[in-house]
Amino acid sequence: MFGTFQQSQLRIEVEAPAKVLRETLLRSSQLQRWLWPQRFSAGLPERLHQGLVFTSWTGPVAIQHRVEVAEDHCLRLLLSQGIDGYHEWYWGEGWVQSRLEGVSLLPLNVGQTLNLLRLRQFLASDQSGR
Repeated sequence: MFGTFQQSQLRIEVEAPAKVLRETLLRSSQLQRWLWPQRFSAGLPERLHQGLVFTSWTGPVAIQHRVEVAEDHCLRLLLSQGIDGYHEWYWGEGWVQSRLEGVSLLPLNVGQTLNLLRLRQFLASDQSGR
């Protein structure tokens, strides 16, 4: 893999209970909503589960994801192709944390920051719509 080794860990506060965060991070229909314009492979099951392999695209860059852990407060994805590494998510009442490590030509910290901001915005708009 070409690129540089990068690592980033970010934690933000959000206006959402742990149950809502779990559904937002583990339900594929929710992921596809808040991670737009990222595209995902067709035929994803409703919930992410251990052993699931799928691909996402950010523009022309494909990233393969293998779900290593999908639990009530944790999601761990092994990444390959556009990023060789892993992405971990942890969450609780009013907070979410993302840890990303890998080799890539992509600026991982920038993408991770934008994704967390999108998640926070999605949760805020979703909560106000209820």
